[in-house]
Amino acid sequence: MKAQATALPGVLIITPQKFGDERGFFVETFQAERYRALGIAHDFVQDNHSRSARGVLRGLHFQRNHPQGKLVRVSRGSVFDVVVDVNPASPTYGQHVSAVLSDENGLQLWIPPGYAHGFCVLSDLADFEYKCTEYYRPEDEGGLLWNDPALAIEWPISDPVLSAKDQRNPTLAELLAEGGE
Repeated sequence: MKAQATALPGVLIITPQKFGDERGFFVETFQAERYRALGIAHDFVQDNHSRSARGVLRGLHFQRNHPQGKLVRVSRGSVFDVVVDVNPASPTYGQHVSAVLSDENGLQLWIPPGYAHGFCVLSDLADFEYKCTEYYRPEDEGGLLWNDPALAIEWPISDPVLSAKDQRNPTLAELLAEGGE
């Protein structure tokens, strides 16, 4: 397993080791001791799985008072994944990193607590799986507008399929005016 640091503190792109032969492949998607060695010493309390069609964009989401760390991966298809720093006290506030995660490349992304996260689907279908360090609390959810010009995210789609809630997410400036994260 290899881990690559990104421009955002603590955010890692992880390449698990994959073993394959004529029968198929085997990959260990999580093993506590190996991930602790990478600095991911959180306990995971919830696993989630979503399936989305091409062009769906989910995010950018975060939890305000009980931030979730997330270990994310794609078990089917391909997504463009984005992480945004929403901590006004951070030197990287408003900055983002992105990566293409797919069943083919097997990459994982570790997103520490305190970041906004979202993805858009590049394949016909994508199964997105993630482990969380905190339980989801609907009353605690925050969001950020996916196409806020201040974020300068170069999404690979221009007209995504969004939930009604994600269409109403605030910009970074509006979020800051509300009191930040």
